Amino acid sequence: MEKEIMGKKHLLTGSILAVTAVGLGAFGAHALAETLETFGRKDTYDTAVRYHMFHALAILFVSILYKNGPHQLLTWTIRFFLSGTLIFSGSLYVLCITNITVLGAITPIGGILFIAGWVTLIIYALRHH
Repeated sequence: MEKEIMGKKHLLTGSILAVTAVGLGAFGAHALAETLETFGRKDTYDTAVRYHMFHALAILFVSILYKNGPHQLLTWTIRFFLSGTLIFSGSLYVLCITNITVLGAITPIGGILFIAGWVTLIIYALRHH
């Protein structure tokens, strides 16, 4: 039972992240285009959307692995990817909209969380496949 609940939770997490990446990408391309141009942040915004979507897809991939058997390493991988997305992409989104440059100082924390997620997935692969 727990396996099905957690698998569903992870699938929903990845799906929600993916739909928000698409929505924020469209929002940036249309509603925020002038603001991003004014602040010179279009490339930064695109990076935020790209990493947001990459890690949404990564969570979906890990949720499929999770169905084969829940494992704490997979749970941590998903936690790291989700936290990384919120901090990395989230800080860049806010930076792009507000032009408060100090927010760029926390962005690397999200990057470190992404790396931690990938390393955790590598450890899982080495131990279980």
